[in-house]
Amino acid sequence: MAAASPPPRTPRVQVTRRLPAATEGRMATLFDTVFSPDDHALSRDELAAAMADCDVLVPAVTDVIDAELIAAAPDRLRLIANYGAGVNHIDLKAAHARRILVTNTPGVLTEDTADMVMALILAVPRRLAEGEKLVRSGEWKGWSPSGMLGHRIGGKALGIVGMGRIGQAVARRARAFGLSIHYHNRHRLPETVEAELGATWHADLDEMLGVIDLLTIHTPRNADSENLLNENRIARLRRHVYLINASRGGIVDEEALVDALERGRLAGAGLDVWAHEPAIDPRLLALPNVVMTPHMGSATLEGRVAMGEKVITNIRVWADGHRPPDQVLDGLR
Repeated sequence: MAAASPPPRTPRVQVTRRLPAATEGRMATLFDTVFSPDDHALSRDELAAAMADCDVLVPAVTDVIDAELIAAAPDRLRLIANYGAGVNHIDLKAAHARRILVTNTPGVLTEDTADMVMALILAVPRRLAEGEKLVRSGEWKGWSPSGMLGHRIGGKALGIVGMGRIGQAVARRARAFGLSIHYHNRHRLPETVEAELGATWHADLDEMLGVIDLLTIHTPRNADSENLLNENRIARLRRHVYLINASRGGIVDEEALVDALERGRLAGAGLDVWAHEPAIDPRLLALPNVVMTPHMGSATLEGRVAMGEKVITNIRVWADGHRPPDQVLDGLR
């Protein structure tokens, strides 16, 4: 295979979605940047056209970049600088085969996402969304000893699937609220980290599911995690369990989840992500014990600007002829 030519000093960069003004301003100054005229998810044809006219593509989670699109891209496209940490929407093997580097933005959204998860952990058992709707409806008749009774979380057991940066950040917050921490991970954490978090490792996910009171998901979506929480595993959860997912839609089997909630096999759920975003199963919309947010787990201005800085750094280092600091290898970071 012939050696690749050096990157252009001022690369042409195509950005698929609107970014914070500060980020767009810096990118416009540093690169030959083409921005999206509005903030809509690009169609497949629009995405192909963008890939055909740039050295660097800056996509977001809404852009599915599969093997066919990558194969059709001209040799000019050399870097996909993803605006986000997750890369399950990019065919990494196809990109590698075309010698297209892929980068992401790890680490900068950890605390924001953990805050949102903790908010859902509190909101679902305490029925915050139901209470807010009741007040707005004008039907609230005032305080009552038996009104809007929920459940306390202190003293309960929280199960965490995926104990990476975000999972550990959630564990720290949850421990402060009096929850005991259980986790399932491909690899056990060092004893010092377990001691800091008060965390108990379960090598067997199915075994952990039977001993917890709340469950939160923090694993990437890939071939191994697709429908990881399937019908059989959801059935292992006890009836009083609340399930939280602010990771990726598709990790939880939505059909099985809806069925369990409708039949009272689960106490409730807090969902920030969906299998077929932005479409949401209308049966979920009808359930009062499900708190739903529009994929906003990382939606802080500070986090979005930090993501932009990561993207800019990756492009600049690549344009200088060096390996970008956040290059994605082997499909996962």
